[in-house]
Amino acid sequence: MFVLTHHPRPSLTLSDTTFHFVDDTPAVVLEQAKLAARGQDVRLGGGVSTIRQFLDADLVDTLHIAVSPLALGTGLRLWDSPEELNDRYHHDTVPSPSGITHHLYWRR
Repeated sequence: MFVLTHHPRPSLTLSDTTFHFVDDTPAVVLEQAKLAARGQDVRLGGGVSTIRQFLDADLVDTLHIAVSPLALGTGLRLWDSPEELNDRYHHDTVPSPSGITHHLYWRR
């Protein structure tokens, strides 16, 4: 697990997971994660600022977001409109059978 941070610290192992705290660009962190994954998928998780950095650097192949109507207050937005990514990605919306949660996918 690679953690993009402005406060690097020594790696930490909990159970069978090692957390590496890296203060670098998204491209460098992604390259380190790819090497550690040895050909397997690399997944990105984080808050709005982290996801935006990777999207803005054009480092995301597939984006999956689950949307459920729940008001949590104010905060940062991932975008003003999901159509902002349509110039680089194919966009699909898959509603859940209950109609409450929607899964949004962007794929290259």
